[in-house]
Amino acid sequence: MNQAALHQLLASKNILGKAKKTPTELFQQRFHTNLAYIKDLFFTLYPEVDTVYFSKKLPAKLELLFKERPSELKKQDLDRLQEGNWYQSEKLVGMQLYVDRFNQDLKGLQEKLSYFEDLGVNFLHLMPITTRPKGENDGGYAVNSYHEIDPRYGTRDDFTELSKKARENNIILMLDFVVNHTSDEFAWAKKAKKGDIKYQDYYYTFDDRTIPDEYEKTLPEIFPESAPGNFTYIPEMEKWVMTVFNNYQWDLNYRNPEVFLEMLGNLMALANMGVDVIRFDALAFLWKKLGTISQNLPEAHTLISLFRMCLQVIAPGVVLLAEAIVAPRNILKYFGENQFEGNECEIAYNASLMALLWNSIATKKSSLMIRSLKGVPNKPIDSTWINYIRCHDDIGLGYDDDFVREMGWEPFPHKQFILNYYCGRLEWSPAKGLMFMYNPKNGDGRITGSAASLLGLESAIEQGNKISISYALDKIIMMHGIILSFGGIPLIYAGDEIATLNDYSFLEDEKHKNDSRWVNRPKQNWEVVKNLASSKGPASIIFQALKKMIAIRKGQEVFADQNNTFIHESPNPHIFVFERKMGEKSLWVFSNFDEVSQSLDVSWLLSKGILPGEASVDLLSKKTLELNGNKDFYIKPFGHHWITNI
Repeated sequence: MNQAALHQLLASKNILGKAKKTPTELFQQRFHTNLAYIKDLFFTLYPEVDTVYFSKKLPAKLELLFKERPSELKKQDLDRLQEGNWYQSEKLVGMQLYVDRFNQDLKGLQEKLSYFEDLGVNFLHLMPITTRPKGENDGGYAVNSYHEIDPRYGTRDDFTELSKKARENNIILMLDFVVNHTSDEFAWAKKAKKGDIKYQDYYYTFDDRTIPDEYEKTLPEIFPESAPGNFTYIPEMEKWVMTVFNNYQWDLNYRNPEVFLEMLGNLMALANMGVDVIRFDALAFLWKKLGTISQNLPEAHTLISLFRMCLQVIAPGVVLLAEAIVAPRNILKYFGENQFEGNECEIAYNASLMALLWNSIATKKSSLMIRSLKGVPNKPIDSTWINYIRCHDDIGLGYDDDFVREMGWEPFPHKQFILNYYCGRLEWSPAKGLMFMYNPKNGDGRITGSAASLLGLESAIEQGNKISISYALDKIIMMHGIILSFGGIPLIYAGDEIATLNDYSFLEDEKHKNDSRWVNRPKQNWEVVKNLASSKGPASIIFQALKKMIAIRKGQEVFADQNNTFIHESPNPHIFVFERKMGEKSLWVFSNFDEVSQSLDVSWLLSKGILPGEASVDLLSKKTLELNGNKDFYIKPFGHHWITNI
């Protein structure tokens, strides 16, 4: 039993009974339940710290942060403890969006809550809205504050009102916690520049290049084109500071326990604004060590678990999302393993599924996806995935080289093919995307573009080819159908629900023209939305298809994530098949990644327990599973089915 499950048990109505405990008593109960674990984690990271520091300073900090938590959120914490793993529900469907590009500001977003209700979305990931530098700020991921709202989005009162309305409408809010770095305009960085030694030690600062040069021997470059190297010279303090991402983003020094305590306070300030899910940004980079790539280090996992254990004590209704876009086996580690199992993040991005879906579109085969997904162990039972087909960022090609070789492919040429397919280097490819951060040293690069353009809709419309348009729409529906039915929380990127195409206007913007990711960060087209009911165009087709699938998902308990997703090795390499199972009920998802019809033999269907005829029905078409004269189950090009036994 992990710590969260223990808290759920202690807070259950059966145990509370008639002698109901006050919120403060429950806090003390959680504190003492977690104390030994917190102490072990703390001294693993900070063995040199005096025990008095821990025994007085950390408990006092936890108690103060609990007192500052609003009473209505304390009640919500208890409700969620009693509910159990609420984040694994089949009724959750998410959308990621930029507030200003969606509808101007926070008030504008609040005005559109009915839009989400109509579609069926009840989980919103708002891109960064806190204060940031006026110039370059990495889309808000260079933070000047963790809890003050940038005026372009409104005020803190505006956000408080939005979070209140969200709770009234059972909408979950997720915001980013930029845990690895601050901007160079953050209060600590400003004090460091002025020579304050205390705050210089909040970052990795060095008098000369001796140690930075040692780090550079093993540290990779995150943005080799725009931000080569990992250190920046700061003339004001005549020191070098570690800046792994951009020169205006200073990496925090978590070797200093004061930094942890300060950041715990910042984490709670965000949670107390009414945020339900906190996305730990760039958490793979949290601990730095000479001679390593300073990613995914054991100390980073210890630190994340320490954050989680403290958060459970103060606000157990808030959960953490791991933004770790790393190799499949490493992603699982952010749920916690060994002594940390189930005690790190409750949620993580299923980046592997995302990358594998795009691989299957380009190759027209599901073989690598099946091999890769089956080759990764199950996640802890109390955790869940965020499943998505794209996000605000680029699409990285994080395939396991060993699995690629098992397919008979060489990893480097294969990645080059994928890049060429999506980035306009193959004349026959229907995809229209752009390259992001191409590294000529190793030929590596990433992909940008809206889902609709990458799936061929833009080029099909340009050609006026009705068949190609139909194929593109079917691909969009199929891709979303997979994330809506796979185990976890589906997250739709705003604009994809209305088949928004690439936005090339970024090329005319001095601030954005050198960052191709802005091609897939368009403004929401409310004129298109206004005409959804009367139009028969691509936007309406996609919106109605997603709305229908979302409604079906919410009515099927089998879609709740209980580690009940089973990948089947289809004898047809073009068809991806997985099963969702709960008790005696099974639901099978079939997807054809080829542009021609493909089939499965009845004997294979029967071997999986799928009975043709009236015994099985497709929830999407409401038709029974019928076979052709050859006793085969045919799936049209880019066809997608949710078939269940009756």
